Amino acid sequence: MTVNELTVRPPTGVVGVRVTGASSDVTVSRGWFAASGAPGVTIGAGVAGAVVSGNQFRGGLTVTDAPGTAITGNTLVTGCTSGITVAGASPGVAIRNNIVQTADVSGSAPAACADPATATAIDLASGSVGQSVADYNLIDPASGGALYAWGGTDYADLAAFRAATGQGAHDIAADPKLKPQQGTERPWIDLERTSPAVDSADAGAIGSDPVDLLGKSRADVPEVPNTGTGSGYRDRGAVEIGSPWASGGTAATVNRKVGGGPYDIVTRLPVTYEWPVETVAGTFGYQLLGERFVEMAGGPVHEQTVRRAGQACIRVFVSPDGYRTIPDFDLPRSGCTMVGARYNPVTPTRLLDTRSGIGVGTSVPVGPNSEVLLPIPSIGGVPAANIDAVVLNVTVTQPTTAGFLTVYPNGAAAPTASNINYVAKETVPNLVTVPLTSGGIRFRNSSSGTAHVIADLQGWFGASGSGFKPLTPVRVADSREGTGGPYLPDTSRQLDLSSKVPADTTAVILNVTATAPTTAGVLKVFPGGSLVPLASNLNFVAGQTIPNLVMVPVVNGKVNIYNQSSGTVHVLADLAGYFGSAASGADQTYVPYGPRRIADTRDGTGLSYRPVGPVDPNSSIGVIPANVPNRVCGGTTLDCPTAVVTNLTVTRPTKAGLLIGYPFNNPRPVASNVNFVAGETASNLAVIGTSAGSASLYNASSGSTDVIVDQAGYFIAAAS
Repeated sequence: MTVNELTVRPPTGVVGVRVTGASSDVTVSRGWFAASGAPGVTIGAGVAGAVVSGNQFRGGLTVTDAPGTAITGNTLVTGCTSGITVAGASPGVAIRNNIVQTADVSGSAPAACADPATATAIDLASGSVGQSVADYNLIDPASGGALYAWGGTDYADLAAFRAATGQGAHDIAADPKLKPQQGTERPWIDLERTSPAVDSADAGAIGSDPVDLLGKSRADVPEVPNTGTGSGYRDRGAVEIGSPWASGGTAATVNRKVGGGPYDIVTRLPVTYEWPVETVAGTFGYQLLGERFVEMAGGPVHEQTVRRAGQACIRVFVSPDGYRTIPDFDLPRSGCTMVGARYNPVTPTRLLDTRSGIGVGTSVPVGPNSEVLLPIPSIGGVPAANIDAVVLNVTVTQPTTAGFLTVYPNGAAAPTASNINYVAKETVPNLVTVPLTSGGIRFRNSSSGTAHVIADLQGWFGASGSGFKPLTPVRVADSREGTGGPYLPDTSRQLDLSSKVPADTTAVILNVTATAPTTAGVLKVFPGGSLVPLASNLNFVAGQTIPNLVMVPVVNGKVNIYNQSSGTVHVLADLAGYFGSAASGADQTYVPYGPRRIADTRDGTGLSYRPVGPVDPNSSIGVIPANVPNRVCGGTTLDCPTAVVTNLTVTRPTKAGLLIGYPFNNPRPVASNVNFVAGETASNLAVIGTSAGSASLYNASSGSTDVIVDQAGYFIAAAS
C-alpha cells in the first residue's frame, strides 16, 4: 500500500499520519506534514517493512517497534524538537539521504535552541541498533543538540559518531541551505544550488524515488561535482535541484500522428533535452488550449486524441515546484497543427422544409431579417458532439423580396458571409458545408420579405469515414453531345464513374449544371440503384443555365440523375474529387472553418495586392484561405490547404460568362463553377484545388464582374 502526496496540517499535539497494527510494506511518500507538538508521521508497533520517503516535515518522525523501516530522502525542519526517532525494538532500520534541521527557525536564520537536549537530529534506541544503518544524511548542527543518539549514547560531532559506530561514512554535518517556499496550494522547502545536499545522495537507497516531492526527475547540476552513488547526481532530502528551464531555443512541435487516426496528435519537447531530463529541474507538460494540463512524465513525446477537427494548439510548460505555483509557460515552445475530419455520405434526406413544418414544427416562412434553428441532435446514431460539420443542399423558395440566406452554426454570431442570393419569387438551391456546434444549424433570411427554406442532408464530417482526393475538374457527362440527347420528362439516367474513380469510392463531388430546360423543374442526384429521393439538388426554370455542387454517394461507381419536370433539360457534370480509402489515394481530411468572407472585390477584402473593383474580362484574381497556422505553404507543410471549400458569388456582371476556380499557377481547366448572365447575382459552392496554399478565380467573360468568396473550410494532406 502506498500513501502518496498527502498534505496534512493536524491540530497542535495531533499526529499527522499513523501506520499501526500488523501492517506491512506500507509506503508514505512525497507528502507535506506540518505537525506541531507531535510527529508528522508515526510508524507503530507491529508494522514491518514500512518505507517513509521523499516527504517534508515541519516536525518530527517516529518509529516504534517497527523492524525493517526505511527512512529515505526526507527533509525535516523541527524547530528544536527531535528529528528522526526510532524507539523500542526496531532492528534493521535504514536511515539514508535525509536532511535534518532541528535548530530554532523562528528568526531570519537557523539558531541554537534554548534547550539543545530536546533537539537531537537522529535518535536510535538500543533495541533498534541491530542491523540498522545511517548514511548519506545531511544534519544541520546549528541547534547545539546531539547529531545522533545511537544506542543510548549522544554524539555531538560526526567524527565521534563514525569512530564509535562505524555509521555515517558519507553523512555531512553542515548548513543544508534550505529555502522555505510558499505555494498557492501548499508550501515546500527548497534548496540553494550551493547546498551540500546537491548531487551527493545514495541513488540505491531503499525508497529512493525516480522523482522528487515536486514530481521532478532526478537532475544533474553541472557546476556541482557528483559525489553520490549510482548516477551520482541525486540530491539528499525531498527536493531535487537542477539547471533552470532555459528560455528561447528550439521550439517544441505538435503534429498529426503518422499512421494514426485523423484526430491523433503528437507533441515533442525540444531535442536538446535528453530523457529522462538530466540537467533541467522541472516537470514538463503541455496544455491543449481550453483543456487540462497534461504532464509529460514518461518521455519527451506525448500523444493525444483531440475531440474535434480544427486548430489544435499546445503550450509547453515546465513546473519547477510540482504545480504548487502557476506553471512557467515558455511561449516560444508553443505550437499548433490542424486536425481534419473524414466524410460520411448519406442517401439524401430532407431535414428541413418550412412549407410543411419538417424540422421546425411550423409551416410559416422565415420572416424578414429573421432566422430559424434546425436542431440536429444526431445523425444515424452518431451524437452531434461527434460531428464536426454537415453537408446540406439548401433551397430558398417563394421569397417575397430579393435578399440572401446565410447558414451558420448554432451558438455562433451571424457572419457577414452568404450562401444563397435570390430575387422575389425565385427558387434557388446551393450546397452548404457548415460546422455543427451546440447541436444545431441556423438559417438567416437577410431580406425585407419572407422566404421558405428547404435543407436536404447529403453527409457529415467526423472522426470516422472516408478521406478525400481532389481532382482537376473533368467533364464526365454532357447530354448535348453524343446520341442520348436531353433528359426526357420524369426520367433518370445512370452515370457510370467506375473508370474515373477507385472501386472503394464512397462518394463523389460533381458540379452539375442544368441548361436549356423547356419547363421549370428540379434535378435529383442520388446513388446508383437507389429509389428517387424526396430531396433535390438543383432547381431550374425554362431557358435557364444553372449549376450546383453535389456530394453524392456512389454504388459500384454509379450515380443516377433524375429530371423531375414536364419538359426536357440538358445536363452537364464535372467530377471534382472523390471520397474513399487512403489506399486508393483518398487520404485528405476536412478542416471546417466558416462561413467566413475571405475575398470581396467590392471593398478589397482579402485582396490587398490589387485595386478595389470588379475583375476585368478574361482575368484572374488570387484567393488565400483563412485559418492556416503555418502561413508559408511551400515545400511539405502538412497544414497547408490542398483544396479550399468556398461559396463563390458573382454580382453585377456586365456580360454573361463563367467563373472558373483552379490551383494558383496551374493550367486553367475547361470546367466552370458559376454560370452568370448580365446583371445577375449567382452563387455556387466550389471545391478548388490549391497550389502553395492558394487558388485562382478566372472571369471567363467579355465583361467585368465583382466576385465574393466565402470560405466554408479546406482539406489538408495526410500526416507523413
